[in-house]
Amino acid sequence: MQRSGRPAEGSWTEHYPQLGTGPVSFTDSTSREFYEVEREAVFKRAWLNIGRVDEVPALGSYVTKEIEAAGASVIVVRSDQGIRAYHNICPRCATKLAWRDYPDRETAGQCQEFRCKRCRRSHGFDGANPDLVGVHCDIWNGFIFINFAAEPRQGLRDFLGPMVTGLDDYPFEKLTERYDWVAHNNSNWKIFADAFQEYYHVPALHSQQVPAAVRVPDAGFTCGHFQLDGPHRLVSTAGRRRWLLPPEYMYPIERATRSGLVGPWETPDIGDIPAGVNPGGIEPWGISNFQIFPNTEILIYGGWYLLYRYWPTSYNTHRFEAHTYFHPARTVRERIEHEVASVVLKEFALQDAGMLGGTQAALEYGIVDDFPLNDQEILVRHLHKVVGDWVDDYRSDHADAGALR
Repeated sequence: MQRSGRPAEGSWTEHYPQLGTGPVSFTDSTSREFYEVEREAVFKRAWLNIGRVDEVPALGSYVTKEIEAAGASVIVVRSDQGIRAYHNICPRCATKLAWRDYPDRETAGQCQEFRCKRCRRSHGFDGANPDLVGVHCDIWNGFIFINFAAEPRQGLRDFLGPMVTGLDDYPFEKLTERYDWVAHNNSNWKIFADAFQEYYHVPALHSQQVPAAVRVPDAGFTCGHFQLDGPHRLVSTAGRRRWLLPPEYMYPIERATRSGLVGPWETPDIGDIPAGVNPGGIEPWGISNFQIFPNTEILIYGGWYLLYRYWPTSYNTHRFEAHTYFHPARTVRERIEHEVASVVLKEFALQDAGMLGGTQAALEYGIVDDFPLNDQEILVRHLHKVVGDWVDDYRSDHADAGALR
């Protein structure tokens, strides 16, 4: 796929000169010391998406979330005051409050109150002043966000900014049939995120997109639009209409189910799509990938979407969560189309996961530290700069506080 156009400056790197053009170091992905500061500077100060409102649909329904990078476990519950978030700890005896069988695993359920397994004290969550320890919580377009700061520097909407909130009118609430998978990866979270910020690697790493007999040697892929807004990023690509290709370009499963890597070939009408979905006006449009800092991605396709999250578990490991969202199937055929799309996407994502363990291992050898990035890697350059800026700001703030003392 070729780009539909370039910015007036001639390249995306020139379009965003604040990012510079020099080689980029990835020591932010191999340093234990950097990771410990990153946890404080980023994951304890940014708004973090941890779910959607349909995961807690009724009064008293709850889910727990383990967030290792923040050293926290959180309960998200629907109360009579709306959706609220609390630290998953008994304020009486410091025992984890909501868990089943294994305290380190996430759980979900419905209850009228939480009862501590150790001291047996009950903790209600209704009313204006429950005794649980609260976490800042807000909702945007059905997505639940939390913030661990004592006082967030920005409200959620200001944090998201105009590029992301350009999706305000996207009908996420109509796409509620969900398929999930989780992978535990031997790579820093940013290294995995980098794989979904550029697409030029796709023909080489994911050559199975088309049968071997019709693959084009040395094929390339160029994205049509990149966009930055504060700490957030966007990439949009053109897309082939696979259903218009000759049969030999398809696998039998695609022809039989009319579904595959780009999702179902036909989807229900979900209404008008806001212009913010494809701000570059790419035609034919394929995907728009909204990367919400620090660790969430919303990839919008025609009539359905993907959600990715990268949760650091150490300086060189993370938990990758992926969810596909479709309009609820109306027929058995539609259900099969959704499952085929989800399985195919999982396989392609796991190809990236397998490759990036090797990337992490090679980076940790420390043989090369300065890497040239091409114009299609502008978002890779941006992510590492933003994380570095947040870490530098945190260090500066704490250095000033130390001087005052």
